[in-house]
Amino acid sequence: MNYASIKKFDVANGDGVRVSLFVSGCTHRCKGCFNAEAWDFNYGQPYTAAVQDEIIAALRPDYIRGLSLLGGEPFEPSNQRALIDLLRCVKSEFPHKDIWCYSGYTYDVDLAQGGRACIEVTDEMLSYIDILVDGTFVESLKDIKLRFRGSSNQRIIDVQRSRKDGCVRLWKDGGVGGTYY
Repeated sequence: MNYASIKKFDVANGDGVRVSLFVSGCTHRCKGCFNAEAWDFNYGQPYTAAVQDEIIAALRPDYIRGLSLLGGEPFEPSNQRALIDLLRCVKSEFPHKDIWCYSGYTYDVDLAQGGRACIEVTDEMLSYIDILVDGTFVESLKDIKLRFRGSSNQRIIDVQRSRKDGCVRLWKDGGVGGTYY
């Protein structure tokens, strides 16, 4: 896997101050995508053990709320296989920090058993993700007033609550920590 960039003090891609990893490679190719250069799986630099160590180190300060995964597309099958070890490490070392993931794939269709992006590590990957912003970016539904998403069709899902309840549970921004409905 390659990655496009790492932001160590990101406040735009999830609640609080975060470390964000932008992976390379995306087959959605949404019209109007803010990060179209990262569609190419060969864009950026190789993701290595040293890069993973850099991300883990950047997560150490108490003021860092958690990790965000963006792209490109974190749930492209080849990216899932590369990211699973990072997610294991983050949840092991920082169980109190949350993980957000942005995906054009939908939680209850594409990432579900039998879905087009569901592979051998998908369920484990979802077990570590707290919040999933799902759905492709739709330029005609773009709304700059939306927080943490680009178009109104995208959902902000509380993954762990959804897994527990067996149905999609949405996260609603209510300031620090959010609220649920």
